[in-house]
Amino acid sequence: MATLMDADKERIMNQLSSTTAAHTDGENALPNALIEQLMRGVTGSAAPVTTISPLDGRTLAAVPQSAPKDVETAFDRARAAQREWATVPVKQRAALFLKFHDMMLARQAQALDIVQWETGKARLHALEELMDGVGSTLYFARRAPKLLSPKRRAGALPLFTQTRETYHPKGVVTTITPWNYPLSLTMDVIPALLAGNAVVHKPDTQTALSSLWPRMLLIEAGLPADLWQVVLGQPADIGDTLIDNADFVCFTGSTAAGKAIATRAAANLTGCSLELGGKNPMLVLRDADIEATASAAVRGCFANAGQLCVSIERIYVDKAIYQQFVGTFGARTRALPLSTAIEFTGGIGSLTSAKQLDRVITHVQDAVAAGAVVVAGGTARPDIGPYFYEPTVLTDVPPTAQLYREETFGPVVTIVPFDSEDEAIALANDTEYGLNAAVFSKDIKRARRIAARIQAGTVNINEGYAASYASQDAPMGGMKQSGLGRRHGTAGLMKYVEPQNISAQHVVGFDPAFGRTPAQHAAFLLHAMKTMKAARIR
Repeated sequence: MATLMDADKERIMNQLSSTTAAHTDGENALPNALIEQLMRGVTGSAAPVTTISPLDGRTLAAVPQSAPKDVETAFDRARAAQREWATVPVKQRAALFLKFHDMMLARQAQALDIVQWETGKARLHALEELMDGVGSTLYFARRAPKLLSPKRRAGALPLFTQTRETYHPKGVVTTITPWNYPLSLTMDVIPALLAGNAVVHKPDTQTALSSLWPRMLLIEAGLPADLWQVVLGQPADIGDTLIDNADFVCFTGSTAAGKAIATRAAANLTGCSLELGGKNPMLVLRDADIEATASAAVRGCFANAGQLCVSIERIYVDKAIYQQFVGTFGARTRALPLSTAIEFTGGIGSLTSAKQLDRVITHVQDAVAAGAVVVAGGTARPDIGPYFYEPTVLTDVPPTAQLYREETFGPVVTIVPFDSEDEAIALANDTEYGLNAAVFSKDIKRARRIAARIQAGTVNINEGYAASYASQDAPMGGMKQSGLGRRHGTAGLMKYVEPQNISAQHVVGFDPAFGRTPAQHAAFLLHAMKTMKAARIR
């Protein structure tokens, strides 16, 4: 199918604008009472921004915006609340989050409605957000009391040095979350709070309601409201204030924005955790089950219309099965319906904004102009909703095309054949990013060996992204230009605390004692070191 030319692109953008305008003055997509309740959590004095639903252009909410003075106020409130929160026993904090876990499950339909209306994603993909939020909350609430309890460590001199490792909260954590998985990524707030911190949170304006929903539930569960401050606005307006006042920064978003945040934070030696971009590869080995692989690839590439940092954008297939895989995967992709339904269907939803639609159109148009072949999709669908775009499969994409290396962040994937295992690994690693990857093979030992050679923070075997991301006990994050730090696992909690070493010396110290000369004392210490090695102490 031919790609869009400039005239077609202009026509579609004009059509989606008129579609959006037609709904702006209509009935709100969500109940006004719910919106008002959620908005109580925002500290904002600037003019509000009206958001619309990507599904049909209907008005969502007039979202308050924050000025720098509002951010300063939020930090003042958070710091005052944090001092008392840090004195609450960890078990007591954890009990509150276990209650929150149950509340999320009990009110799941409300959460899914909000996420769908704000992001435009299919309900099944909205469910992934809720499942991640519920799962991560349970994980951290169960483990925080043990992980944050003081630990006995080996002292300098056995018996004579008693060492304890204790943990203190960082203070006030700035959390900045994007629009693509607003409920799921808001859950970065949970371990920060469990660790005894307060949070100043800046969600994206378009999906503010999805981020405010868990805050509303937590406050109902008993969390002091001032512990979780929410501010909204453009990075150019409030970004510096958010970074300069923070004791730690947790950010999910683009690599360019992450670098800017890290640079600003470095001025105050403020630590940060950054999950950034990805151009994630999938390797399909010769012995892979083609039907099962194609099915998994559809979700791995097109969940949330491809607006997922860990989704697959490049597929490398053994030359022996390349044509068969392209045919099978292409057919499955063409059969994938686009859906605006606020219910569970088997299709995919919309892109979230005109900006993302424009990027996808530009990338596909540029690739086809450079010689790429469209196997499936390649067309915007404003007849369905303002920002819908067909799931798209491309082959023969030349290295000169923009999407060859740049992150598209949309429902577009390229397929490339390979001759050998080494070539496949080299192709997978031929990127500045290193967030996620996948290997498909019936030989799990071989797949694990290949996975270990791929430069990515997570690698899935016979799955696109969910196996690693949903494994809450293991760290999740990127290598190379895909970020710093980790979410999930022990690291996802402990990054929010400052470890402290408290050591007490008894009887024998480090100065000569019991009448020993300095030379005798030195001999004693050296003998002690040899004894510790022989006794396997350390």
